[in-house]
Amino acid sequence: MTTKSSSLNKVFADLPVTIFEAMSQAARDNNAINLGQGFPDDPGPEDIRRAAADASLNGYNQYPSMMGIPELRQAIATHYGHWHGLKLDPMSEVMVTSGGTEALTSAILAVVQPGDEVVCFQPVYDSYLPIIRQAGGIPRLVRLEPPGWRLNEDMLKSVFNSKTKAVLFNNPLNPSAVVYPREDLELLARYCQEFDVIAICDEVWEHVTFDEHKHIPLITIPGMRDRTIKVGSAGKIFSLTGWKIGFVCAAPPLLRVAAKVHQFLTFTSAPNLQAAVAYGLGKPDEYFLSMRKDLTQSRDRLTKGLESLGFPVLKSQGTYFLTVDLSPLGLNENDAEFCWRIVKDYKVAAIPVSAFYEKDPVTSVVRFCFAKKDETLDTALERLSDAVRGRKR
Repeated sequence: MTTKSSSLNKVFADLPVTIFEAMSQAARDNNAINLGQGFPDDPGPEDIRRAAADASLNGYNQYPSMMGIPELRQAIATHYGHWHGLKLDPMSEVMVTSGGTEALTSAILAVVQPGDEVVCFQPVYDSYLPIIRQAGGIPRLVRLEPPGWRLNEDMLKSVFNSKTKAVLFNNPLNPSAVVYPREDLELLARYCQEFDVIAICDEVWEHVTFDEHKHIPLITIPGMRDRTIKVGSAGKIFSLTGWKIGFVCAAPPLLRVAAKVHQFLTFTSAPNLQAAVAYGLGKPDEYFLSMRKDLTQSRDRLTKGLESLGFPVLKSQGTYFLTVDLSPLGLNENDAEFCWRIVKDYKVAAIPVSAFYEKDPVTSVVRFCFAKKDETLDTALERLSDAVRGRKR
């Protein structure tokens, strides 16, 4: 049977293979170190993994509540109350999903209707735009630029209007590794309130911040409590990216509709993993602070190594990533060409940040993941030792 391409959903049929999968496949094909896709190379906290194993052997393994097991919903509410001063009703304002991407999809499909405009900031994570378009929404793209990647009045003024239904905001921002300060959040909040816009906030990196940069959830900014859908991810908090346990937090009118979408996407998530995440969220502050300290050391190790090789590194304020701006080097290649060259010739995979732009891309910035063991980073640096030499114009 031959299926006509014209009969398939154009939103998805015309999409290329994601850059993350393409570069990871290139890493496998070239036996390269993968500093492209954002996953650690350690198995994650043993006590949390043991809690999942125990819950699987001795706990309940049938369908849990669609909204998430009660102990996890309570743990999420308690955790955010402690870390952010955000008071949530665990039964009416918290939902568990199968990962952050499903949480975002539930939120987008709950809010966006055909013809609605949705403000998105480039560099933009690759799942946002297809789901907005599947909902019939129209993305309005804002171009952020290095080295600061900051918001400003002119860019918001250019896209917010009477048709704007939602804004999709990632903070800390992947791939540029910025943790947005309060002044940027207050600016965005002002526009959301002026134009009666719902903010869908991808905050999966909320615990991965460095150098005293503090994550401030947009939902805690005055006037945003009832118009924000906050998304979190246990996979990012605990470096267990394969577990796919996400959180949606919102006022009851918003959460009720997001739950109806979730009902027909994945319905529910593995109860043993939920139980383990509930245990993890209750760990003492020292665990989270130690995690940040360890990642800071890895960030600094890769930063120092790249700088010693002549790469201009942009300071990473959060996430598993740091970025390098190639423009001062005078190379005769753009970011994508650079990434394909180093994975083939130097056996190290990275991600071109231009892949996070749909139009008018920044073409000089490359993203590296530093959530790796020291020996992995050191080997990658050794392989890249002459990647710059000989390529200048």
